[in-house]
Amino acid sequence: MAIAKAERLMNLALCLLGTRRPLSKRELRDSIEAYVEAFGPGNGPSGSDDSFNRMFERDKDDLRELGLVIETVESLDGEVGYMARRDSNRLPPITLDAEEAAALGLAAKVWQQARLAGAASGALQKLRAAGLPEDVDPYGSHGALEPRIPVHEAAFEPLMLACRDRRPVVFDYRKATAAHPEQRHVEPWALECWRGHWYLAGWDRDRGAERVFRLSRITGKVRSRGGRYTADVPDVVTVRETVAGWAGEIADRSARIRLRSDAGYPLRAKATSVRELGDGWDELEIPYGHGLDAWLVEFGPDVVVLEPAELRADVVDRLRAVAKG
Repeated sequence: MAIAKAERLMNLALCLLGTRRPLSKRELRDSIEAYVEAFGPGNGPSGSDDSFNRMFERDKDDLRELGLVIETVESLDGEVGYMARRDSNRLPPITLDAEEAAALGLAAKVWQQARLAGAASGALQKLRAAGLPEDVDPYGSHGALEPRIPVHEAAFEPLMLACRDRRPVVFDYRKATAAHPEQRHVEPWALECWRGHWYLAGWDRDRGAERVFRLSRITGKVRSRGGRYTADVPDVVTVRETVAGWAGEIADRSARIRLRSDAGYPLRAKATSVRELGDGWDELEIPYGHGLDAWLVEFGPDVVVLEPAELRADVVDRLRAVAKG
């Protein structure tokens, strides 16, 4: 479906850019194969006119969102036509100095081991044509650390396309504290990599609220669904801030826990104080924010919450839920 729509939009854009005079809806309908296959020729049954008009308006809006300047021209006899003048849609020459080209080349290098490697390579070729100096090697060494964004999850590519095309999806998701996955109906907004893991932010239709999903916990295939979004997409999707909040990174209190001496090194890294208790246990004071209970459960019997009482109760409830399966 996404490929068919992309091809239809490309053909519509080429028609509008290639014409020397405004084209009416009927002419565009007869000129683009996807419209003819879906609705028949412009002089066909009138029952298909409404469906064609809705699709054409959506396609026209999509092209304008992509930056194509489409003019609406009304002729002397009142017929409305459309065209995209080349001079209005021509970008100025792009000139890059060595530092700018190197920065863009380095950004493209990030994706060389991910699913966007093909697109990144194509971008580098365009950078060469736009003035990337021959002595600048974007694949060469830029320091001790090399940027990489690994993408191992099979869900990444279908979710990336769904975010781009604004298509609802369905997938099975296993929470950290659940024994079995459950189906989620989501309107995807954005993907972002945070601390080595990919996350999807979107609107969870079943819960009627914004949610963030870790891609490594998605099981099975991501299935697309028809229809429009039911919730507004935020202008700025703060995936990292949301994930940080759910992970307990945004803390406004402190918690006191017991931790086995040879375990829980991520907890030790966050601790504001550590005191040896003996008998193989330490006492830690750690920042306490939303989601800390879910994180502590992952350490199992190596962690005992001392205070506050509500955190201890939340951890116990989660452990009982896991035990019940």
